[in-house]
Amino acid sequence: MFKPLSSPRSQPQPGHRYDVAVVGAGLAGSELSWRLARAGQDVLLVSQALDHLGNLYQPDVAGADFPAGSLLAQVKQQIAPDTDGWVFHCRLKAEIERTAGIHLLQSCVTELNELPGEVQLSSWEGPTLRAGAVVMAVGAFLKGRLLIGETMEEAGRLSEVAYDFLADDLSAHGLYLTYASGQAHSRADAPDYEVRFQILAPGELDGFRVRRMDNVYALGRCTPGDHTYASVLTDAASLAAELLAGGLPESEA
Repeated sequence: MFKPLSSPRSQPQPGHRYDVAVVGAGLAGSELSWRLARAGQDVLLVSQALDHLGNLYQPDVAGADFPAGSLLAQVKQQIAPDTDGWVFHCRLKAEIERTAGIHLLQSCVTELNELPGEVQLSSWEGPTLRAGAVVMAVGAFLKGRLLIGETMEEAGRLSEVAYDFLADDLSAHGLYLTYASGQAHSRADAPDYEVRFQILAPGELDGFRVRRMDNVYALGRCTPGDHTYASVLTDAASLAAELLAGGLPESEA
């Protein structure tokens, strides 16, 4: 079902320049990274918590609408007849980890700085990261606020650290951010909760590309509109095709 493994295109060292850096390893970021890497791109996939890679908004994959040919559809078929969300997550993470050309990094991106031919990513720790293009797939974590009853945390839906610094950096670049929210109803073992977060305003995007930045794109729930599993994965496939068709700058090194 999956293509045979091949040797990685590079062994990243400090100062390494990736073809694409994907910020956020949810459904959109994982699918995009997988498609780009399988097409021969050198991809950095950054997540604040690798243990949450590809986590769903529901406890299992029963009835989940994943488009045919997507990584998630293939993983769902692999674990069938099991539908448990944790089993699905573990298998999905394993497939991302074994995909040649993807470098997984647990970190928190705080700033994006465009230079000729590349984008530099700053984080809370480690050296500056470099990529030809950056895709923000940060879901509900741009200044995410988690509300449970009367308690509010500065966090996204999984109690991960919110991307406050990145949201502030985007605003400093002149981008207009607006607010969105999502709710989850209680189960027997968990209370109701709400997540409020920022998204890019509609006028800030030209398709997937961020208008005020040359080589920065946005995908998934950090963009305007109603999003479903199917729409997010379809968008990831479309953006992968766009980048592979000539949306990536050549290195000037």
